Amino acid sequence: MQAVFWRTVGLLCLAPSCLLAQKPQPCKTPPLYTGAMTVGTQNEQLWAVGRYAYDAINQRIHLGETGKFNNTNFTYDALMLFQESILYEIHRHNQTCVKKALQADFHPMEVPKGAAFVSQVVLGSSSSPGQGLLVNNWWGDMPDKTGNYLVSFTEFGCFPISAFFKSKNMGWVSVSYFNNVVGVDPEVFVPPPYCKDAKLQENEEGREVTFFSLFNRD
Repeated sequence: MQAVFWRTVGLLCLAPSCLLAQKPQPCKTPPLYTGAMTVGTQNEQLWAVGRYAYDAINQRIHLGETGKFNNTNFTYDALMLFQESILYEIHRHNQTCVKKALQADFHPMEVPKGAAFVSQVVLGSSSSPGQGLLVNNWWGDMPDKTGNYLVSFTEFGCFPISAFFKSKNMGWVSVSYFNNVVGVDPEVFVPPPYCKDAKLQENEEGREVTFFSLFNRD
């Protein structure tokens, strides 16, 4: 009888409720998806809202955002083509384009290597199915060792929920992600025709451009 009991317990531990008791493992987002985000800084210098398209297969990111920086409104449209090491800053209002060297490797949207698991929480309510979202929180050091970060990803699907990281001049930067949808229109990664004749420029002071740096206007 006791043997039957323990076999039953073993079978129950194959259920999702038992599996979730295990420590979450680092994950990667789907390779192709689109989403929206908001960005804000501790010193209130920067606030922005935008949309992005992400392609890990061909290493491409397209980001469009509008917001306010130092009390000045701005619109920013950036196409990052990592395999070509090119960044296009697209100005649709006057159909001009700035072409820059993209001096960084492509980093997949994922729980960063070396991140430490902090906690698993439910956003919303766990009282009934469909009322909450299971999220894992991770903590670590920024690649340049200038500060720390805290990132949150969904347990199921590994979609980003939020990111907090330390900026030298702005303090903590907060990024919130929402409206993520699997799949992407490949046309969003094609530069507009007026970008064809843009001449390659070097980045100011050799500054590297990464996905995070597009929000960090130090």
